[in-house]
Amino acid sequence: MKDLSNPFWIKLKGILFLLIGIIAAVTIFISNPTWQTGVLLALVIWSFCRFYYFAFYVIEKYVDSSYKFSGLISFARYLFQRKK
Repeated sequence: MKDLSNPFWIKLKGILFLLIGIIAAVTIFISNPTWQTGVLLALVIWSFCRFYYFAFYVIEKYVDSSYKFSGLISFARYLFQRKK
């Protein structure tokens, strides 16, 4: 499988991820429409976004410039295969 390189398809893929996230969050909130659910959903979304940023940007730019990511599984391998 070759890498996705067409800007149109890359943007469409990003928009589809956004739509999936919005639909999932709205569905969860509709099933239990409380302030607690809304706040917890916001915290989950925020924390996973920050983790993703940490896993791919912070590690490469500030910790190990030789690390090149290819996904979350790649990041997990990187964490567990590093010598301490």
